[in-house]
Amino acid sequence: MKKIIYFALAFAVCIPMLAQIQSPQPSPAAKIMQRVGLTDVTVEYSRPSMRGRTIFGDLVPFDKIWRTGANARTTITFNTDIMVGDRSLKAGSYAIFTKPSASSWDVYFYTETGGGGTPQEWDESKVAAMVSAEVMTMEMPVETFTITIDDLHNSGATLGMLWENTYVGVPFTVPSKEMTMKSIESVMAGPSGNDYFAAASYYFQEGEDLEQAKKWVDKAVSMNSNAFWMMRLQSLIYAKMGDKKGAIEAAKKSLAVAKAANNADYVKLNEDSLKEWGAM
Repeated sequence: MKKIIYFALAFAVCIPMLAQIQSPQPSPAAKIMQRVGLTDVTVEYSRPSMRGRTIFGDLVPFDKIWRTGANARTTITFNTDIMVGDRSLKAGSYAIFTKPSASSWDVYFYTETGGGGTPQEWDESKVAAMVSAEVMTMEMPVETFTITIDDLHNSGATLGMLWENTYVGVPFTVPSKEMTMKSIESVMAGPSGNDYFAAASYYFQEGEDLEQAKKWVDKAVSMNSNAFWMMRLQSLIYAKMGDKKGAIEAAKKSLAVAKAANNADYVKLNEDSLKEWGAM
């Protein structure tokens, strides 16, 4: 009985030790998600506040690399290639570092996103792009460091950074025109061979209208002369429709192209079918 009591008391003592106190963070995390044209842009950062302090030229020294926020590195992610200044940035994630001065900031897009604060050793080879942006003085101070994506238009936006009486904006452009033109051309050109093949495959597998499946697979093969997998489906559809001659002809074409491509799987599949249909 005493052992049970001692165990219960020990367990009760451990509970407070396991609990974690939750309290507001001095620099809370923030996340911005914005579509710019056809590009998705995401910014993740932490937001320190002034709290009566002088920021630029004091808390954030001039002419030194700053993490551009607090805690972990501020990151920006693009799901397409973009342009910032005259530099192209590939789709992906970048840490944003800045070097503030009284009249302008140098803004760096750094390929190494992990870690907290600035790198112990700055590596210029990891700077994917750097642009200089003019400092604009604001009449009303901003208490908490803020990043914005504003001035939205079809082909770009401005990455803004605001704190104290300072605003810095970095314009960037996105490939909306190129993506839209490509989409228009694709749609106006009609379905691709892969589209016809996918539709025919579904109809064949689900036992739907084989006449329609045949039309689609014939169209797919006509648009892809070296697609042995499409010819293979064509042979199976013909066979299921009772067109043994057409099935053998399609299987032989698929076999020849599969051999040329060194695809052993499709070589065997076609040879097995040709044997089954008495053509080998």
